[in-house]
Amino acid sequence: MERYIYEKAIDVQSVSKQYGKIQALEDVSFSVAEGSMFGLIGPDGAGKSTLYRILTTIVAPDGGRATVAGLDIVKDYRKIRAEIGYMPDRFSLYPDLTVNENLHFFASLFGVSVKDNYDLIAPFFDQLVKFPNRRAGALSGGMKQKLALGCALIHRPKILLLDEPTTGVDAVSRSEFWDMLAVLKDKGMTILVSTSYMDEAKRCDRIALINGGRILDMDTPERLVAGMGDNLYNASARDMYPLLLALRDMHEVQDCYTFGATLHVVAGADFNPEEISVRLNRMGFDDVEIYPAKGDIEDLFIKLAGNG
Repeated sequence: MERYIYEKAIDVQSVSKQYGKIQALEDVSFSVAEGSMFGLIGPDGAGKSTLYRILTTIVAPDGGRATVAGLDIVKDYRKIRAEIGYMPDRFSLYPDLTVNENLHFFASLFGVSVKDNYDLIAPFFDQLVKFPNRRAGALSGGMKQKLALGCALIHRPKILLLDEPTTGVDAVSRSEFWDMLAVLKDKGMTILVSTSYMDEAKRCDRIALINGGRILDMDTPERLVAGMGDNLYNASARDMYPLLLALRDMHEVQDCYTFGATLHVVAGADFNPEEISVRLNRMGFDDVEIYPAKGDIEDLFIKLAGNG
């Protein structure tokens, strides 16, 4: 794949956007290095889609500036559209067109042929070759995802912008999709991908945690988790909900929330697991277990969002 002369494929500086009284984005800044995969991690309503609409030049920011592929999102908006591939958060292809018709239509928009650029999408698109005349609307969730990615890539963009591409698909399709992104990254493509699935963060080179239109923290997934400290514990018992309420009522506990089959307890400075267990035994939790837990991105997000 052709190499580019800029180091920051995407550069966002103090971008803000407001819709009426709703502050969708507030002073957002980050950059994405050329050839890397950067993740925007946050729940629905965090501001991810608004940011994508700004970077794809669909809407303009109220404040701040940004460049994509070295081009200004306001002054160079026409040029940017030829340099990016974009998958919005909802399936946006034509459901009444077939697989082949959608692919050729999107190629024609950029003045390219499917044949010339098929090598880029072949590793994952070959599965769809079996159904060239099937309407897009009749495809499964995973196949729709592959078709949308193929249409976003068919003009061989420099930068791929993916807004929650794995929402609504099964776990196997999610994993396959991230494997496809890894192949594209290995070929030198820059990828900005958003997700509300915290477990997908570890597939990115760097991530930004976003909530309420603000960036909470940003670094590699490993460094973010390493900076959490060692005050996190698992807690479990037969009656989990009463245990949750009991722990939340203790002054030694900063926070307590469900995490899979257990509870995660954020301990204060005077938290002693043995003493807490004895106290809970006296309260009727005769099978309670409390032991150290290893935090992850979801724990960090809950901590940062709570502090915000």
